[in-house]
Amino acid sequence: MINFDALRASNTRTRPFQYMVGENVLTKEQAADIRRDYPEIKQTGYLPLSKLESTGAFQSLIEDLQKPELAEILSDKLDLDLIDKPRMITVRRLSKHGDGRIHNDSKSKICTMLIYLNDDWDNAEGGAIRALNGDKDMDDYAEEVSPLAGNVFAFKRSETSWHGHPSFKGERYVVQTTFLISEEELARKEKRGGFQTKLKRLLRIN
Repeated sequence: MINFDALRASNTRTRPFQYMVGENVLTKEQAADIRRDYPEIKQTGYLPLSKLESTGAFQSLIEDLQKPELAEILSDKLDLDLIDKPRMITVRRLSKHGDGRIHNDSKSKICTMLIYLNDDWDNAEGGAIRALNGDKDMDDYAEEVSPLAGNVFAFKRSETSWHGHPSFKGERYVVQTTFLISEEELARKEKRGGFQTKLKRLLRIN
């Protein structure tokens, strides 16, 4: 399903940190099929794939995200060695105001790739990820990537990999693949993500 040739053709940036931006990695029609088969998610935030049911076109996307080819391409584009690194897939459908605050990810993460699935988008309403020049100002950014179907934003985690997006509330389909430093970190994050999912359901956070 994923157009790996389009991903290979993505442009890599080195400032303010190392990241890549891809387009047409999925078609609009493929993204529509994935949204049709998306897991039923009623709470905000990212949910671990392990806590969700995968079927149809959504499952086809997941299978591609687990292929060695993805690790090979990201390794080449971001000057990393991801071939044997564990990966965690998390899934979002809904955002709330306050999501997307400026951050640079924990040291347990090596790199992260976001693949977007939304049919249309108005960046003026928020929700478009930004590669930031620092940790203070959301409007001080090097590049903004719209969460439109087939767009990809991937980056190498570093002390300067500041990113985020202006506040947005509503449907915002995105699947995140993160490569981690160890299986122990993967297990810890899966456990933590499962606990947060249960807590959100109990508190009915929407």
